[in-house]
Formats: sequence, structure tokens, C-alpha cells
Amino acid sequence: MDKIRITGGNKLKGSVRISGAKNSALPIIFSTLLVEGRHRIENLPDLADVNYALKILEELGAKCTFNKEESYADIMIPKNLEPIATYDLVRKMRASILVLGPLLARFGFAKVSLPGGCAIGTRPIDLHLKALEEMKAKISVSEGYVTAESAKLQGAKIFFPMPTVGGTENIMMAAALAEGETTLENAAREPEIVDLGNYLIKMGAEISGLGTSTIVIRGAQKLTAPKSHAIIPDRIEAGTFVVAGLMTRSDILVKGARPDHLKAFLDVIKKAGGVCEIDEDSIKVSGSEHKDLKPVQVKTAPHPGFPTDLQAQVMTLMTQAKGVSLIEEDIFENRFMHVQELVRLGANIKTNSKVAQVYGPSELTGAPVMATDLRASASLVVAGLAAKGITEINRIYHLDRGYEKIESKISGLNGNIERLK
Repeated sequence: MDKIRITGGNKLKGSVRISGAKNSALPIIFSTLLVEGRHRIENLPDLADVNYALKILEELGAKCTFNKEESYADIMIPKNLEPIATYDLVRKMRASILVLGPLLARFGFAKVSLPGGCAIGTRPIDLHLKALEEMKAKISVSEGYVTAESAKLQGAKIFFPMPTVGGTENIMMAAALAEGETTLENAAREPEIVDLGNYLIKMGAEISGLGTSTIVIRGAQKLTAPKSHAIIPDRIEAGTFVVAGLMTRSDILVKGARPDHLKAFLDVIKKAGGVCEIDEDSIKVSGSEHKDLKPVQVKTAPHPGFPTDLQAQVMTLMTQAKGVSLIEEDIFENRFMHVQELVRLGANIKTNSKVAQVYGPSELTGAPVMATDLRASASLVVAGLAAKGITEINRIYHLDRGYEKIESKISGLNGNIERLK
């Protein structure tokens, strides 16, 4: 199993270009199941999860060609597909449940295994299933499979008791071919939801309210495959590189980013004393200009609140702040698993239920550590770049799920990083 070795202490310099967003690419890939024809998805990152999503489509009967050099995939969806996604097919990735909505809407039947993925807490799909039932689908769960049937999905008024990204995406796709109008209340507002909605609109769906908590979808009699669509930049990758520049007191340019998607994160960085210059599609990090970082209080929340996917990275940054930072995780219950690994590097962090107290500044020293999930992996990379000595990160298959070519990007910034087979 591969691991990453980082020799810390180098000043980063230069620029890095942000890849397409994984959390946008996956639902858009699965949305192609709604209509036959050729779909071209551009700015597609070469990630384990993206490759796995394309493999799922191929197993269902599609033909996928991924040009990794030019970052696009051509997906040919045939007239007939097998609307059954087996356990062996979907067990590695929670997002694979997103095949349920489009398969059911198009074929009137879908059988999908309950998926797997990062062990960062329970992420139940009951909200997905309840919403589909409100759209007149017959749902059963047996022997680890969800079976859904409907002669024709019906538009409905659906209220989510809590914002759910996956639930919003699944029902948006299902509603695109449903009869009548579907209203999603307390819907997720993430930029990735907007990107999926824009792709469905290109297919011919009528959607309003994207980016708000109320989304209205008017089902279409027929959808058509768009000529092309470019995935939005990955805001989580952009935030991770901002933290890397500040942690190492370096000056770097994060190119191809969308600062408007990172407002809550950038507000926290500003409160901490981090110096960043914001442009329309870039973030200039002046890590050499800030003096002592200041402690902050952070509480994760659904968009437009502070993203849970940047919690571990900001916690790592706060190990260098002078004072006590409070970080509250309010999305996933098991998302402090990176704390003990940061402690191995010299961090002083205490946790109590959903709140972590970060005491700083701490001098970080390289050590062997274990990645526990995708974003924890990123926090350990950032910590290793700032630590004295050598940090070896094991179980980096998590990292490969969400960060494209991270070693070459960091090496291009003068970071000392290598992958060991």
C-alpha cells in the first residue's frame, strides 16, 4: 500500500491550479443516466472516486472514455441499461447511491446496494427514500439492497428536516423526469448542487431556486444530452492550499479558484490574521506577511456556513495560532479522528464530544501517521509541510479519492514530497 513522505520546512512558492470539484463531478456523472446519447464532461479531475463512478456507469451498460491529459470524459449512455447496481459495484463509495434517482426516473425500476465510503459517521439515506416515496415510488430495503419501483414518478412538495446534499441531488435528478412540479424545501445550497442543477437545465429540465433553500423542478417529458459541461473548481482543494501557504508562512497563488464559493472559510482566515488577496478566479496567499496567527471559533454548518470538509485543515492551521481555538463539528459525529494523528506530530488538542480545543502555537515534528478519511489526509499533508523533519502518511488511498496529483502540485510549489510504493 502506498504512503507519502514529506520532509517539512521548505518555503512554498509559485502557483497551483485547482482541479474540478469531486463533489460536483460525481452527481453530474450519475445524472447522465437520465438520457441516452453522448455526454461530454470537462474539467473532470483524475481521482479514484471519479474513475470509480465511470466504472459504475460502464457496469450498468454505458461506454466511458476518460481523456486524463485533457481532463474530460465522453460518456455514451445507451437506450437500454441494467438498472441494478450490485454490492461489489457500489460498496467503495457512498456517492454511488446517486444512481438511484436517475435510474428510477428513467426506467421505473432500480435496485441499488447500500453503499460504503469514508468512516466519518452515519450518513443515512432515509431522507432520499422518504422523498421518493412522496413522489409515489414503492420502496423496499432487504438484504442490503434498496429496491424502488414507480410506473411514473409524480411531482411532490418535499421538506427535508435537515439539509442533505445527497438527498437534494438524488431528488433533483428524479424530479427532472417526474410528472408535474417538485418543490424541495430546506434543500442543500452548496455550489455543487447549483452545478448539477445547471447541467440538468442543459438537458432540458426547468429548475428555479438553485443556491437557495427552496428548489423547484418541473419535470420534462423528454431530456436530451448536452454538448458539454465544465465542472466547477474544487473549493475544498483551494481552501487546503490556502491553509498550506499560511501554515508554511509562504507566498503562493491559488489559480482557477472560486473565492465566492469560500466566503465562510475566507472570513475565518481573515479573523485569524491570514493575509489573502482575493481576485475573481484566484487567491493570493501572503503567508510571509502575517505575524502571530490569532485563535478563532469555528462551527461547521451546511452551506453557506463553514464547510465540514475544511474543518480538519483549519484545525491544523490553528495549532500555529497564539491562544485557544474552539472548533465545533456539527455535521458528522466522527470527524475528529485526525486529532490523535495531529497530536503525534506535536499538536496540543483536547476534544469533548463535538468540540475541539486547539492550544497554540505548537512546534510540529515529523512522525509516522495514519490517514483516517479524505479530509483528515489533507490536514496531515499540510501539517507535514510545516513540521520539522520527516512525516510519513499511511493509508493515502483516502487522499487519492479527492486530491488530483497532489504530490506533483506540492512539488511544483517547492514542497518536498514523494510517494512511496
